This record gives sequence, C-alpha cells and structure tokens, in this order.
Amino acid sequence: MWLEPYFSNPLLQDIVATVITFAVALTFLRTMDALAHRGLIEQRLSRKIIHIGTGPLFVLCWNFFSSSVQARFLAALVPLAITFQFFLVGIGVMKDPAAVEAMTRTGDRREILRGPLFYGIVFVICTLLFWRESPVGIMALMLMCGGDGLADVVGRRWGSVKLPFSDRKSWIGSAAMFLGGLIFALGFVALFNCLGVLEPPLEMRRASLVIALIALVATIVEALPFRDIDNITTTAVAVIMGYWLL
Repeated sequence: MWLEPYFSNPLLQDIVATVITFAVALTFLRTMDALAHRGLIEQRLSRKIIHIGTGPLFVLCWNFFSSSVQARFLAALVPLAITFQFFLVGIGVMKDPAAVEAMTRTGDRREILRGPLFYGIVFVICTLLFWRESPVGIMALMLMCGGDGLADVVGRRWGSVKLPFSDRKSWIGSAAMFLGGLIFALGFVALFNCLGVLEPPLEMRRASLVIALIALVATIVEALPFRDIDNITTTAVAVIMGYWLL
C-alpha cells in the first residue's frame, strides 16, 4: 500500500516489502540481542521487549505490501523464517548465544522452543488467515504483544499481591495485561481502519467496546496458572471472540 506509488508491478512491490520487513525485524531483534549479550539490559527484560516490540513493527510493515493475493504469503515468510531460526537454535543445531541470552529467562536454549516459538507460529497463522483486511488478526496479535508482554514486565517489578488462584500472576500484572492489550489492540485497529484497509470498515465506537470486552476475557485467560502457553491461549480466545463479535 505505502509503496504502490513507486511500483507498477505488484509482485516486485511485495518482494521489496518482504526485504524491508525482514530488515526491520532483524534490526530490532539483533539490537536487543546485542544489548542483552553485553549486559546492558537484563535477560528477562530483553525477552519481553522483543515480545512487545517485534509484533507491532511487523504488523506496521504489512502496509508496504500490495493488495495482490501473494502479499500475505510473502509477508508470512518473515515470521516463518525467523521462527525456524529460533527452532534451530532451540534444538542446538544453530549456535546463537546472543539470541539465547535475549530470549530466555535462564540462558537455557531450550526455552526458545516454548514462548518464542509459539509467538512466531501465532504470527504466521494470523498473517495467513486474516491479513490486514480483517481486524481480528490485528486485534488478537496486539493483545498478545502489548497485553501479555506488559503483564510480565509490570507483574515482576510490582506484583507483590498475587491472584488467589495463581501464585505466579499478580493483580497489577493482570491490570497491565488489560490496559496494555487494550491500548495496543485498539490503537492498531483504529490505525488500519483510518488507512481504509479494513473490509468492511469498522464503526469504532462499537468496535472499542468489543475490543475492551475481548481484552478483559483475554486477561482472565492469561491469569490462569498455565505456564508458557499464554501466547497461544490469549490469542486463540481473542481470535474466536473477534471472529464472532467483530
């Protein structure tokens, strides 16, 4: 979309858009890897910065692509390739100490095979299924990035008062999940709606109420005492509710 004035060939535009998206994603990831590897930011924090920041950058890059059929498939190559690299690092085939330090809690490469791997798979699936014409994928991905990511950051720093049914989750962490997810999801859905790419366009007053309800339910799901599957459970709930209500 943003590149259309410069290209008459949609396939060429999508190839260039794919290269730009790869460059943006890898630059961000490698910057976080380097900061964590040099001890400039703590491992857990770098992991969540990657969680919060990579997804929104990737979704913004969707607007570089054309409206052709192949666009979503070329865009999905970016998280697919990066996720496959995560898999190779996680099983020990590829050595990448900086990535391990940036994306794990304890420095164990096998941790990449859980949260980070699920994160990438979710992005591939939502890109292919929904793409930018649907608010469902955008909303679900941003709930995962902004909500689940901020819940961990805030909860670990200030979450001394735990939830009664989960000693790993706190009230303030759940509040951050709700507010962060709502702000990210509503902001990105409103942006894409203003850009005129959602089909059909949304009436944002009603959509805001629906997204707030979905964020609340996703917050409850994220608070459940299940380990390392938040990326799947919160996104799945958001997709199901979004498909039904949006």
